[in-house]
Amino acid sequence: MLEISNLVKNYGRKTALQGVSLKVVRGETVVIMGPSGCGKSTLIRCVNRLTEPDGGQVKLGSTEMTSLKMAELLAVRRKIGFVFQHFNLVKRLNTLDNVSFSLRMHGVDLCTAREKAALVLKRVGLAHKLTEKPEELSGGEQQRVGIARALALEPEIMLWDEPTASLDPIMVGEVVEVMEELVREGKTTMVIVTHELSFAKRAADRIIFMEKGRIVEEGLPERVFAEPLSNIGKKYRQLLLAG
Repeated sequence: MLEISNLVKNYGRKTALQGVSLKVVRGETVVIMGPSGCGKSTLIRCVNRLTEPDGGQVKLGSTEMTSLKMAELLAVRRKIGFVFQHFNLVKRLNTLDNVSFSLRMHGVDLCTAREKAALVLKRVGLAHKLTEKPEELSGGEQQRVGIARALALEPEIMLWDEPTASLDPIMVGEVVEVMEELVREGKTTMVIVTHELSFAKRAADRIIFMEKGRIVEEGLPERVFAEPLSNIGKKYRQLLLAG
């Protein structure tokens, strides 16, 4: 499904990714965890080339992403849903149009786009908020609009970049609930960057720990949280026990 090989990314003298390799199978939910600055967000942003890697390869199915020209890349991006840390909603558009806009950008006619947008907004619990502008929504609701926008394209894989990081603690639960429901449905492969330990333990098929631009440990949640091998894993275990 997704195969990342020897991925490298530098920002000036700082190396964000040091030859990272990772395979994700279809239908799998992989959670990536690690301290701030470890390269986890850079890694998933390189998948659809929101960030351009400096070396290595990214393959989605049979498509080699890093060699695509921009027109080809834009077509392939329809297969990849991306949920941002910051909601990135269009302030002048209401909820329905924020979601249908992404479909319109990919050539879907207005009527069909709005029908699909309404259906996916119902899935994330926002059927009653179709006409509200972003400023009229809570942070949790805005993030659910962002999730609906990604789901509307019926992607083969969903990438999540710390989707609860910009939310007040009270709002985190409603977004995590939606995420867990999507995992239970099992229709979409997911790679999720998050610090939500309880969610990771419940929902992930596999946990990836990163540190200093490298993967330092990976495994089943019940193993890496119970008997971590890496220093990062041991720190997360302590946090989980303390929480």
